[in-house]
Amino acid sequence: MNNIYFNYLKSLLKHKWYVFVECCKLGIPVMGIIHDWSKFMPVEFIAYARKFYGEYPTKEQAIRRYPYGTISTQESVKEDFDIAWNHHQKLNKHHWQYWVIVFDSELEKVKCLNVPEIYRKEMLADWIGAGRAYGKQEQNNNNPDTQQWYLDNRDKLILHPETRQWIETQLHVNG
Repeated sequence: MNNIYFNYLKSLLKHKWYVFVECCKLGIPVMGIIHDWSKFMPVEFIAYARKFYGEYPTKEQAIRRYPYGTISTQESVKEDFDIAWNHHQKLNKHHWQYWVIVFDSELEKVKCLNVPEIYRKEMLADWIGAGRAYGKQEQNNNNPDTQQWYLDNRDKLILHPETRQWIETQLHVNG
């Protein structure tokens, strides 16, 4: 079956399962159950499915093929996904982006809030679960290399110093 929505649903449920398992290990099973519920909302579900499982022409190809009608293009799908991703980050407290305030003032452009422990744990479980669901598996123990992912992305993550310290302690990262 080549249904993009069914394929995305399978992928989402696999991710949720791995996050649930990790949340249980961290002592927050309820967070594992409610994790990523917003991804079932149409604004997120449809955009995610189209982004990761659909095939769309570029805007130029669409104009040539369908000059009199409107059709989804790679560009429109990307724009819809950006809206869905922003919606997801701002609705879910396990995303570090939720805890970043962007100010109008030129003096202080962003401020990081300290992520409460329960959401830190869910964030860590999310990273591990995503690695298991979507990433490369280590051959012997079926664990993703979350530590390496963090090191590769550390400079892109805007985290409060206490949150960063907690994450790095959990991942056994040395400064």
